[in-house]
Amino acid sequence: MASTGRSMLLSLLLFAVTLSLLEMYRAKFASSELMTIAGGFVCSLLFLLLLTFIGNYQEANGDKTGWGAVVVAQLVALIVAGTVHRVCITTCFLFSAGLLYKVDKLSGMILARSEPKVRRH
Repeated sequence: MASTGRSMLLSLLLFAVTLSLLEMYRAKFASSELMTIAGGFVCSLLFLLLLTFIGNYQEANGDKTGWGAVVVAQLVALIVAGTVHRVCITTCFLFSAGLLYKVDKLSGMILARSEPKVRRH
């Protein structure tokens, strides 16, 4: 597993690269219905990368990641999606909700596996 600092740096770098490419190809993403949906998916990946960055930053400071980080990451992703196309906002929100559900399930599985099992007598 990557350390918190390395994961934080990598997610910020990937966020910047993805955001730059999304803005460079904004006209391409707005050109058709399918590409508009793809633009929403890319914006939801921005949500995931920013949420990873915020979560690692908070973990490095000794805090837990809560709903505040989710709201901030979602707002940033939706604003970026709005610069591409109006429909990207809706698809970004839907894809982000799905990604958040999967991340929550995955973190629950990892947390359950790492906690020691207590026997009751």
